[in-house]
Amino acid sequence: MLNKVMIIGRLGRDPELRYTQSGSPVASLNVATDESYTDRDGNKVERTEWHRVSVFQRQAENCANYLAKGSLVYVEGSLQTRKWQDQQGQDRYTTEIKAQRVQFLDRKGSGQGGYEDEYAGAPAGGAPRPTPRGQNGPAGQGGGQRGQATQRPAPRQQPQEDDLGPAFPSEASNMDEVPF
Repeated sequence: MLNKVMIIGRLGRDPELRYTQSGSPVASLNVATDESYTDRDGNKVERTEWHRVSVFQRQAENCANYLAKGSLVYVEGSLQTRKWQDQQGQDRYTTEIKAQRVQFLDRKGSGQGGYEDEYAGAPAGGAPRPTPRGQNGPAGQGGGQRGQATQRPAPRQQPQEDDLGPAFPSEASNMDEVPF
C-alpha cells in the first residue's frame, strides 16, 4: 500500500503554531496549488486547490519561525483523515496532509515571506538553523541555551542557483502548449 503526497505551493496565511498537552509543537499550514488549462471551448481555466497541512516537532517550530503568508514550500507526506465533534456534537471529518518533510523554496532576497538566509531550502532537522524572523546579530549571540554560547558552522558554499521558472503554471506564458 502507498499513501504519499507531494505538493509545491504558497502559504495562504502565516503558519499557526500550537502545542499538544504533552508539549509537542504542531504547526498548521494552508497551502495553495493551482493549475491552468484550456477547456474545449478555448477558454483559459484557472483552478486553485487548498491543502491543510500538519507539521510536527522541530519542523513545526521552523515553519512557524521562518515561513509567512506567500512563502513557497515543498511538502511531502501522507493523507490522513481525522474525526472530531463540533459544538453541537455532530461528527465531522477533516482530511489533511501529515507532513514528513517541508522544504522552503523561496530564493534568497525574494521578499516572498520566509527568511533570507544561506540555508533557504534546506530540509528541517540536522542542518544549522538560520536566525528567526525578528532576531538579528551574529551566530552565538543570544542564541545559546542556559547561558551557553553556541557555535554554528560556517555556511556551506551553495552552487549558483538555476532559474527554475514560475512556481505555478498560471504564472508562465504559453503553458497551454506544454505537451503533457
